[in-house]
Amino acid sequence: MTRREIRDSAFKLLFEQLLRDDDIQELYDIAEEISEITVNDEVKKLVDGTLEHKDELDEIISSYSRSRSFNRISKLNIAILRLALYECLYDENTPMNAAISEAVKLSSVYTYQEDSSFINGILGAFSRDHKNGDKKDA
Repeated sequence: MTRREIRDSAFKLLFEQLLRDDDIQELYDIAEEISEITVNDEVKKLVDGTLEHKDELDEIISSYSRSRSFNRISKLNIAILRLALYECLYDENTPMNAAISEAVKLSSVYTYQEDSSFINGILGAFSRDHKNGDKKDA
């Protein structure tokens, strides 16, 4: 799997978890059963890490979202933003610019144009505030 395919699968699982609020292991099992979303160790690492840090990631999203309160942000956008911020902060193998670029690409596939601009704006502001790109200790 390419990194983009891994990210796409992780995004879909994170979005599904937001919609259903099911245990993530149950969603992994369902995804493997229907074979529409690839679930492997790399996908699980992204999903599990994102969910482990979701409260922190949601605080970051809230602090950078000046035009919408958190509860007014679509679940698609939340899933994309959580994943991108997780990669920016905790994934040693993904440069911040790459995580942001990939988030914008995901949003262009799955959301409206204005949502892509919203996601780009939040992640761009986050990036400017964290120019050194240092990752936290995961």
